[in-house]
Amino acid sequence: MSGPVAVIGAGIIGASVAWHLARRGRTVVLLDRSDGPGRGSTGRATGGFRAQYATPINIRLSLLAREKLRRFAADTGGDAGYRPAGYLWLAGTPAELAALRAGQTVQHAEGLTEAIEVAPDDIARVNPALDLEGIVGGVYCPTDGFIAPGGMLSGYLRGAERLGATVHWGVEATGLGRRRDGAITSVRTTQGDLPAAAVVNAAGAWAASVAAWAGVDLPVAALRRQVAVTEPFDRLPADMPMTIFAGDGFHLRVRDGRVLLLWPTPGVPGRPYEDSVNPEWIDAVVEKARRRVPVLRGAAIDRTGAWGGLYEMSPDKHALLGPAPGCPNLYLANGSSGHGVMHAPALGQLLAEIICDGEATTLDVTALRPSRFAEGALNPVSELL
Repeated sequence: MSGPVAVIGAGIIGASVAWHLARRGRTVVLLDRSDGPGRGSTGRATGGFRAQYATPINIRLSLLAREKLRRFAADTGGDAGYRPAGYLWLAGTPAELAALRAGQTVQHAEGLTEAIEVAPDDIARVNPALDLEGIVGGVYCPTDGFIAPGGMLSGYLRGAERLGATVHWGVEATGLGRRRDGAITSVRTTQGDLPAAAVVNAAGAWAASVAAWAGVDLPVAALRRQVAVTEPFDRLPADMPMTIFAGDGFHLRVRDGRVLLLWPTPGVPGRPYEDSVNPEWIDAVVEKARRRVPVLRGAAIDRTGAWGGLYEMSPDKHALLGPAPGCPNLYLANGSSGHGVMHAPALGQLLAEIICDGEATTLDVTALRPSRFAEGALNPVSELL
């Protein structure tokens, strides 16, 4: 393959792909319609990191990403902010606990042996701020924790540029030039045509539109999520684990001296960059937080600081990684379904291997092949993990 690889989207996925390709000696051009880094979904991420998943491929992605996070500064010169404060999952029913146990069986088989089951007494020690009424048990992994999305993005972008990659801000891709056989020859942009030997679709929640330019039906859709935040609050420790109530997905963490409150209610339509948050949702999530974490009854809520962002969802909540069906020089890195920032180090490396070597050599990514939807071979979906 000769000529540059054009990466559409300079968020964390696109930046990771660019850095890994540039490290392999490829000429890379990143295109992003924003006027600078972190203006899209990456800048709205809350910075959680976990390996507690229910499918082998997602656990493997996390373990590879964790290995790369630990050497991120040495590799890129950036600060990924990886901090193993832990993830604590809470079950309110025997069925929820059984599902968490089933996930942990898979995790242990994949090498995440430090993940453990915890009884209510253990939970009280791990996070003493909780009201444990109705909690029957849970699971905990101390090597899960937090990352810094902005630091990761900066590290990959600056590292890619040092390796020769070019980043164009404020340049929007508008289409693809193609030969009669369907192969892509260029990316059409608001600044003219860019010749390309290959194109990487890293457009996040807008990925389906990019794929459609190549005649590819990409099953990725945008799902809006919301975050409420307290005013500065010092009654929960900075190293409190991410704490998740498995039954309804309510979770919270401490970041920069404030508490982030999250509750994944059904998707809320909205413009991609709209930061406004439904005030009724804020009322509901705050009420839930104060009931489950009584100390938060003394926390003021910064309503103007709440924000929204978009997940790029696939039908089985797993990423699509590899060449697009019917268009072999269009490569997909899409549909991470809320796991994009934490898995970006792994996905960037694996896609660079696919582009440069013809296949991923570090991990078997068959489970992420984009053709699986047409084949009816979706990954199992866990409602909890």
